[in-house]
Amino acid sequence: MSIPRKRVLVVTYYWPPSGGSGVQRTLKFCKYLREWGWEPVVLTVGERWAAWPDRDPGLEADVPDGTRVIRTRSWDPYAAYARFLGVQRNDAVGVGFMARDRVPGVRERLARWVRANVFIPDARVGWALFALVAAVRLHRTAPVEAVFTSGPPHSAHFVGRGMKHLFGLPWLADLRDAWPDMSYMAELPMGPAAQDLDRLLCTHTLRAASVRVTVSRDVAGWMAGRTHLPYIVVPNGFDPEDIARAQPVAMPGFSLVHTGNLGASRNLSPLWHLFQVDPELFEDIRIVLVGNVDRAVRDDIDTCGIGDRVLERAYVPHEEAIAFMKGASLLLLPINRVAQAAGIVTGKIYEYVASGRPVLGLGEPGGEADRVLRASGAGRVLAWDDIEGIGSYLRSHVEAWRRGAPVAGADPARAAPWSRRIQTGEIASLLDNLTLPAGAQHPIRTS
Repeated sequence: MSIPRKRVLVVTYYWPPSGGSGVQRTLKFCKYLREWGWEPVVLTVGERWAAWPDRDPGLEADVPDGTRVIRTRSWDPYAAYARFLGVQRNDAVGVGFMARDRVPGVRERLARWVRANVFIPDARVGWALFALVAAVRLHRTAPVEAVFTSGPPHSAHFVGRGMKHLFGLPWLADLRDAWPDMSYMAELPMGPAAQDLDRLLCTHTLRAASVRVTVSRDVAGWMAGRTHLPYIVVPNGFDPEDIARAQPVAMPGFSLVHTGNLGASRNLSPLWHLFQVDPELFEDIRIVLVGNVDRAVRDDIDTCGIGDRVLERAYVPHEEAIAFMKGASLLLLPINRVAQAAGIVTGKIYEYVASGRPVLGLGEPGGEADRVLRASGAGRVLAWDDIEGIGSYLRSHVEAWRRGAPVAGADPARAAPWSRRIQTGEIASLLDNLTLPAGAQHPIRTS
């Protein structure tokens, strides 16, 4: 006789057909939760009212059969934003403040100021009330045992706080990025009053959570310092089924591949200038950029005169992105050039590692991303201004490829701990503990 699964309400703004990195973590948890004794009930925004920068309908194949998905309305400031800018609504939903095809003008700079100082903590805050009403209605008709919220958008955590306050439900708050996101703080013109309000909302909201989870030790430490609350680390990862299914894309020459959004703060300018200085050494190299590319990056490539070496592919489905990873000679992993760069671990690093291809990272040597690459044997992170080191690292890989003995990436066995199935077990264990009788709960390890 099978034991009935416990039900967890999963509150997430990003859910298929939404694409991009924001959907992966929660989707994969939901894919594997049943194996650990939990039935996810998903609460998300309706596609008609969603402000998603990208769409990937193929991800719906990962949603387990029979999963209940509740979609709600939302009040979306991006519609007004688009009218203000005189663009289509979908064009107004940017990816991390990237300027894909236009230089930000006065109107866009003004709109960013409004976003930073009015829509706190984020521009999706208009969804929170609709989501909370739907969550209350669900729990009254078909009760759940726990609540899981995923942010950003961190306004999704307002739903968890509301359910904890109204019903006393145990609530796990999962922070895929810091609050506010460390990658974009420098690009948000947030005034002192808005910063104070954001900090107050952050601490007041997360204090109510039964447990708080984030993706890296550095982010956990930064958030603990900001809120004076403990955090548990469950890193991002990869789905072995995705890696096994994708077939490598054949590319000419020595292929340098970057997948995902390439914004101005990740502009690979040291590489572009290396190619300009020593074109003969790198004559076999072709650069493949898979995903959204900021206009500033394109302008830099053109300035260096290497546009003929660069192949751009706009946003592609997740499975195709992994196929490009597996076909690469060397994968590129730029970390945002921001003050907290040491704590940034992009979600794709684990798929890079699992792809078996070598990786060159640019960012903070010794930081969290560097530790992952070195621990797995996939590569290393070099400082942005270490031009000599970057050139030497690249030369060693190109020369090995020319000799017919290309450098390998990580051993698959060393990537195994970052399997999404294993990480889902960690989340399920936390939920199990939260739903035990008070006297039976175990102490929770925090970072």
